[in-house]
Amino acid sequence: MARSDREGGKTQKRLLNVEEAAVYLGRTKEAFQHLNAAGKLPVVKPDRRVFLDTRDLDQWIEQCKIQ
Repeated sequence: MARSDREGGKTQKRLLNVEEAAVYLGRTKEAFQHLNAAGKLPVVKPDRRVFLDTRDLDQWIEQCKIQ
């Protein structure tokens, strides 16, 4: 669940919980939950808990960019 950060050698989590993912995207937890409920973000659900892969979040960010 962790990966090495190339720049500082720090370990970062790859899977984030809802609160962490909201912070990662710069959104409130409620706004994030609306995105999730609308099916706009892919989730990892190994059991009842919901996680988000930082790679999926980065990809979603790229797809939302307007040129």
